[in-house]
Amino acid sequence: MALRPEHEIHTRRKSLNIGVGLMLGGFVVLVMFLTFAKITSSGFQIPASVGKGVGEQISTEGSN
Repeated sequence: MALRPEHEIHTRRKSLNIGVGLMLGGFVVLVMFLTFAKITSSGFQIPASVGKGVGEQISTEGSN
């Protein structure tokens, strides 16, 4: 079964779709870069709630 020729609307919108895809990809790269820069900065600390084990199950029975 042969493929049909591409419709003219697809050829007209191809550059728009490529532009939107590049902008979306650029935004993702920007967010990843900012996250990496924040984590690798010298002043970064893990939030207190994570550092103290909030949310973890702690046994209330005696120590084993």
